[in-house]
Amino acid sequence: MKHFFWTMIYTLLALALCCGCSIQDRPGNADGGQGDGADGQQNVQSADTPWQYVDTAMGTVVQQTVYAPDQETAQAFSAQAMELLWGLEKEISWRLDTSEVYRANVTSGSEGGFLLSEELAGLLESGLELSRRSEGAFDMTLGSVTRLWNIDEWAAENGAEGFPIPSREELARALSVCGYEKLRLQREAGDQEEKGQCRLFLPEGMQLDLGAIGKGLGLSELTSMLEGQNAVTGAVISLGGSILTYGSKPDGSTWKVGIIDPFDKSSNIGILSLEGQWCVSTSGDYERYVEVDGVRYHHILDPKTGTPAVSDVRGVTVLLKDGLLSDGLSTACFILGPEKGMALAAEYGAEALFILSDGEVVLSEGMEQYYTAIR
Repeated sequence: MKHFFWTMIYTLLALALCCGCSIQDRPGNADGGQGDGADGQQNVQSADTPWQYVDTAMGTVVQQTVYAPDQETAQAFSAQAMELLWGLEKEISWRLDTSEVYRANVTSGSEGGFLLSEELAGLLESGLELSRRSEGAFDMTLGSVTRLWNIDEWAAENGAEGFPIPSREELARALSVCGYEKLRLQREAGDQEEKGQCRLFLPEGMQLDLGAIGKGLGLSELTSMLEGQNAVTGAVISLGGSILTYGSKPDGSTWKVGIIDPFDKSSNIGILSLEGQWCVSTSGDYERYVEVDGVRYHHILDPKTGTPAVSDVRGVTVLLKDGLLSDGLSTACFILGPEKGMALAAEYGAEALFILSDGEVVLSEGMEQYYTAIR
């Protein structure tokens, strides 16, 4: 079984053990609902009971809890949400040769660059701003390094036998073509109403990897979808470690989002109680990793070294209205550590929670009003 799928299963079970909730009351799910299975079919449904759906997209489990007046409405929204996520995956995955990111990567070293869609141009502009403000802790240009480690694929096989740890020479070569400051975006002159078209220039060998903000982008797009309709009055959608809450429940109670204990993934260390629309993004060294001779090689790579980030942090959770930024910030804050990470989160008006290697939980001042420790 894959590491990250086990993490999702643990995520589904742990909150049921605390707070007296059903299995559907896990992080990323609304309270209530006794479903019959992953297809969301239910035998008994009341106005206060959400519809439940589980599927996969963007390399992770997607779990939806939808409050709607009837099953037909809920199913229609769930299907639209999955189509949206599958569509995003087809555009930003560097692995798919039909995606825009793949086609952009192919042009690295080209003098003519690559003409971007406005959607990808805006995404890269936001990513570059985060790179600058995080002093490079967040970097979208690490494709050559992530391919060298290939931790996601190894973690998916749940085995470390034969895992090839890159040499210093290999890492040096891969890092030599990375660096957000080497990436260039050039906009053509536009009128006052619209921006001009944007062209991307990648140096020879540079490869984009948007994995650190892809799920957050999904949350942002889902938020827009929800805001554009009236039938769904409340929802919680979980894309692995990225979670969207929206609207409200009929009984007026808050959304409950569990914070996984990095030392015991089958349980939570605390609960966030949220009202309305929020994006919650978590990055941790327990999510996707390979362990060799007692050393954990996880998927969060430090752009300065090209190796899995080493700090006294086990997990970071960021709370923000914007999904894309919450996702990118959780990665940057993990690498920066609690002091610099807190400062960066504050620049974006985000709240942050750090779980340190000694088990201490460090909260931003604003996060304290949402967080309840459960052990």
